[in-house]
Amino acid sequence: MFTIGITGGSGSGKSTVAALFCEKGARTIDADIVYHDLLEGSDAMMRSLARRFPEALNSSGKINRRALADIVFSNKDALSDLNAIAHKFVIDETEKTMAKLYEENVEYLCIDAIALFESEMNKICDVTVGVIAPRALRISRIIERDGIDTMAASARISAQPEDSFYKEKCDFILTNNGDIDELKNEAEKLFNTITKGPEKDE
Repeated sequence: MFTIGITGGSGSGKSTVAALFCEKGARTIDADIVYHDLLEGSDAMMRSLARRFPEALNSSGKINRRALADIVFSNKDALSDLNAIAHKFVIDETEKTMAKLYEENVEYLCIDAIALFESEMNKICDVTVGVIAPRALRISRIIERDGIDTMAASARISAQPEDSFYKEKCDFILTNNGDIDELKNEAEKLFNTITKGPEKDE
């Protein structure tokens, strides 16, 4: 199973790229969805988060995702602590899903992960793709998607790596300027490049 890691900052369009790769026959594991499912279903992760972030608990003793986001995106140490707790649970669950997909003879798998390198999930990928986009476009996408204000969206972006991080770390870069047809065309060309394999000698 050939595994493609897809990463990029909030609002860059990495999940859109993953969906476009799925149109070409790939399957996707979305690390963000895995994380949110674990918030609901993993007692072990919940206990760890509750000990570190008691101020993010709601009246039912569950983690309030919006409150937790407000905390970690305004404090880099808090974000590092969240990642240190969550990554090991997300990686474990991702590897379990990968094992099932391998048994299903899935040929191509995308791992859609905002913290692909920080979590070291890049080590289980054959290639990595970074998706970058202008800051203004990212802010507008985050506001529309998450229902937060400009200040909160901007703070979220500021807490994440610059484009140079992805350009340095990733094998391939896709630039999303907001034109979905152009992005689709570039994503299709990139998928074909990634999956065609090495050229054979005549």
